[in-house]
Amino acid sequence: MTSNPRQVAFLALQEFYQHHAYGDVALERILQNYPTEAKDRHLASELVYGILRRKRTLDSLINQLGTKKASSQPLPLRIILQIGLYQLRYLEKIPPFAAVDTSVELAKANGLGKLAPVVNAILRNYIRKSSTQEPLVLPTDRIAHLGVKYSFPDWIVSLFQKQFGGSLTEELLQWFNQTPTIDIRVNILLTTREKLQETLQEEGIETETIPYLPQALRIKSPAGNLAETSLFKSGWFTIQDGSAQLVTHFLNPQPGEIVIDACAAPGGKTTHMAELMGDRGKIIAVEYHPQRLAKIQENVQRLGLTSVEIHQGDSRHLNQWEGMADRVLIDVPCSGLGILHRNPDIRWLRKPQQIQHLTELQGQLLENCSKWVKKGGILVYSTCTLNQAENEAIILRFLQSHPQWQWETKNDELCQISWLLSEKKGRTESMVTILPPLHHLDGFFMAKLRKGD
Repeated sequence: MTSNPRQVAFLALQEFYQHHAYGDVALERILQNYPTEAKDRHLASELVYGILRRKRTLDSLINQLGTKKASSQPLPLRIILQIGLYQLRYLEKIPPFAAVDTSVELAKANGLGKLAPVVNAILRNYIRKSSTQEPLVLPTDRIAHLGVKYSFPDWIVSLFQKQFGGSLTEELLQWFNQTPTIDIRVNILLTTREKLQETLQEEGIETETIPYLPQALRIKSPAGNLAETSLFKSGWFTIQDGSAQLVTHFLNPQPGEIVIDACAAPGGKTTHMAELMGDRGKIIAVEYHPQRLAKIQENVQRLGLTSVEIHQGDSRHLNQWEGMADRVLIDVPCSGLGILHRNPDIRWLRKPQQIQHLTELQGQLLENCSKWVKKGGILVYSTCTLNQAENEAIILRFLQSHPQWQWETKNDELCQISWLLSEKKGRTESMVTILPPLHHLDGFFMAKLRKGD
């Protein structure tokens, strides 16, 4: 048992490298076995998420400062060097001597006593060089230059560069290295945004409203684990980014309607639909993974909702709701290239060859779920990626082969979207891309279609 945050980070990063575990899952697993105080937990989290964000930059430094490439170093040594260099480069509150000494001790504590001098030498080399110059030498090639500077694989940099050009690409890469904000959604069936904001303030949690999102608050002060608060447990709010909230406003479900959420877990958008509908009507929440159904049920019960039916199944093949739904939301599985700040490990775990499989899955979901919509009904297709192959290309291909579908331009008047409209081919009210540096929200895509009578 230890409360050493660097040891916790070391063990979590080992899980990431050895077992391709997601960073948050690995960290939570280690923390369960190694109880830590709040400040130590915070440092462990900062180290794990920060190193996952800055992995390529840190490895480039190891390549340049040591005699062996990072990829050739024994894995435990590589991780310890990343922990030391991350503190030296990105954590101003930690004195350089402390970053060096704790890294040397970490090596000794993990059976690397013979390599402790290597740790000491590389970290002191960084300190020495940084006193007179930038220690990191960047490649001259534009894609590799940005990839090393901001710590992204070349394929993601290249994809953004082709789609958005140089200036916006660099802004995106910078944005995705930020610590993510936390947004919450007030349950308007139980309280108001003003009342929730006031009550949170009484508990020492400062918030601010988010423009154009009538149920949203952004957390401004450190708030600990919001899911452990009495207000969360009693259903006053849900933790959900503003972009995800915007999707449901874009769908604009109405009281008394039949609405289907085709890829529903963990239930954030499902429960938002119920709130907007006054919990009147029928919402069918479909989820493929049996183990994720419980999360939807948990959220529905916590918020006190009665209009939601939960079904386990593969939305590519279900046909029992054909022509039944007033509205259908398909929030498809995607590459997640709009939420790289929230899930920094995606940039390393996601591979370009996976995109084709994803686009096939997305096309199949759209094809089948569109059959559930009644004549005159609405379909919204959404993703949390900025990859046009998963966004515009999917929708345009669907429209070309389904002439009975057209763009829908009517949107929720409470939640105007004119401030972030996509200008693509004039279809501004129907197809929206949320760009994080411009809109200060997660990267999302939404398209809205109506089925012809």
